[in-house]
Amino acid sequence: MITVAELARALDAEAVGETTLRIAGVAEPSVAGPDQVALAMQPEFAAGLAEGSAGAAILWQGADWRALGLRAAIFAPRPRYVLAGVTRVFDHPLDLAPGIHPGAIIDPEAEIGPGCSIGPFVVVGARARIGAGARIFPHVTIGADAEIGPDALLHAGVRIGARVRIGARFIAQPNAVIGGDGFSFVTPTPGHVEEARATGAVTAARQDEYVRINSLGSVRLGDDVEVGANSCIDRGTVADTRVGDGTKIDNQVQIGHNVRIGRTCLICGHVGIAGSVDIGDRVVLAGKVGIADHVNIGSNVVVAGGSGVASNIPDNRIMMGSPAVRMDLNVEMYKALRRLPRLMARLEAAQKPVSNPDASD
Repeated sequence: MITVAELARALDAEAVGETTLRIAGVAEPSVAGPDQVALAMQPEFAAGLAEGSAGAAILWQGADWRALGLRAAIFAPRPRYVLAGVTRVFDHPLDLAPGIHPGAIIDPEAEIGPGCSIGPFVVVGARARIGAGARIFPHVTIGADAEIGPDALLHAGVRIGARVRIGARFIAQPNAVIGGDGFSFVTPTPGHVEEARATGAVTAARQDEYVRINSLGSVRLGDDVEVGANSCIDRGTVADTRVGDGTKIDNQVQIGHNVRIGRTCLICGHVGIAGSVDIGDRVVLAGKVGIADHVNIGSNVVVAGGSGVASNIPDNRIMMGSPAVRMDLNVEMYKALRRLPRLMARLEAAQKPVSNPDASD
């Protein structure tokens, strides 16, 4: 347990009231107990405090904590940022014994840094290098010549391919795959896709067999990158697929071969990025965004959920729709689409006297 004052110091926030009150955890206002701090960081959550029995709460700036029946309070000038600190303070420690489990298979040529915890059924390939303090959970495989920086956290079932380079403080959620083969094939003669792109039609009576283009490159991830569960980042064809420092990738994301993603990007669930896409810094791709191959996206771009990006996007744009256009333009297009039924009804009503001039006789 910690005191309200200690929690406030950890959050770099202001505490008032009985700051020596001890708390063991956090809860929503309506269910918070006397040894928990309630999360009521916005006025709309305050009503729930009367239903719970919390003596302390984290409140919005300027809240009247006494009127809310509290014994102590912590003020949150930026609620969501404070929430990140709260979850860090009360996080549940991961249960993984220090050292290398006897059930792990470590190639004699691999290098394991000091302070690592490696669980059972982990396989580390030849000449792989794992930095100090890594925590590697069961059933992880790390390919030959891969390099992982210090303080990595690899959850169960993660696959790191051969020659992958990963920076410091990497986090991979269960079953993420870093460094699988790129989805790259070619036909001996121009196939359906090439014909469709060139002419807008498909006339060939048959499709030649697909011949694999092997992935000679690998994947290079910067520092502080996170990859969600069941997400995949493919190796490059010749050069490496790259992801910049601080970029966070959600669950079930597909990043194709030769893609380059900049720093501090946010790639949300179900995003699909085709091969050879170039993405700048601080880009946000909301859920289910699809990006066509060889597209360039500038820095500071936000693409709304479900959008389809088929052409280049300059810096500092907010895009929406399929195909994606500027958000303001997409909103106008949507408004026009909603007006179509009324416009059609008016047009049909206006056409009737013209098409049947005797109807008024």
